[in-house]
Amino acid sequence: MPVPDPPVTGVPSDPNEAVTPARPSRLDPAIAAMLRRSPDGLVAAVVRAHDSGEVLMVAWMDDEALHRTLTTGRATYWSRSRREYWVKGATSGHHQYVRSVALDCDGDALLVSVDQVGAACHTGHRTCFFTELPVTTPEALP
Repeated sequence: MPVPDPPVTGVPSDPNEAVTPARPSRLDPAIAAMLRRSPDGLVAAVVRAHDSGEVLMVAWMDDEALHRTLTTGRATYWSRSRREYWVKGATSGHHQYVRSVALDCDGDALLVSVDQVGAACHTGHRTCFFTELPVTTPEALP
């Protein structure tokens, strides 16, 4: 049974309090220096299936969520609505076991390759990207 991380101090308990990029973290400073965060201290995490490359979902990480992901092998995210960390599958059983994490060229997005157990989407779908939109392209395009 996994042992939960100790609480991280400095995370606001009041949901109306502003979140700054300076939430305490144990992330390696060399990795932290490569990140280009949003004003609320977050980096987009695009999650794909390791075996097929299928895009499963998009979530958000701050420095501490990335640290936990890199050091536990379990995908950990920052919930913007609940204002807390969550480990994918902790309540649903639909776990994500991390195989690799890559940082994009600008440092503002992560690509997380996972072994997905069960559905990735909270709706029960394998992927969050199940709604196709109509695309109209000019005739001249290949």
